[in-house]
Amino acid sequence: MAKKSSKINEVQTLKKKNEELEGHIKRTLADYQNLEKRVAEERQNLIKSATRGFILKLLPALDTLILAKKHTEDQGLELAIQQLSDILEKEGVKKIETFEKDFDPKYMECVTVAEGEDGKVIEELKTGYTLNENVLRASQVAVGKGGN
Repeated sequence: MAKKSSKINEVQTLKKKNEELEGHIKRTLADYQNLEKRVAEERQNLIKSATRGFILKLLPALDTLILAKKHTEDQGLELAIQQLSDILEKEGVKKIETFEKDFDPKYMECVTVAEGEDGKVIEELKTGYTLNENVLRASQVAVGKGGN
């Protein structure tokens, strides 16, 4: 009878140890899956940050091309601006529309006030852009004060 009782205790001990090991394996697997998710998220954030930084470096060149276009009728220049704009748009960059819109400090920076319809953008001095719905660079605008 003592042998049978000893075997039962041994089986119970082994079952308990087995349950503990199964629990440990499940926790370890969950920790690993969480780590994979966190690493993938950090990788995406790094890519987004690098993309944002790169695009911010390109925008002054686009500004210069657009400014040059105002002073020339060069079709090649217009094509280059269009191609660069298309590439940026495919990457999620969109121009902030400002002309004759209500001033919105979320998307615009008022750099000057001029006579015009109160609170309306009367001139865009520097184009602003969003990247995936987040402001990449605010538009610099002239806002109307008083008048019509």
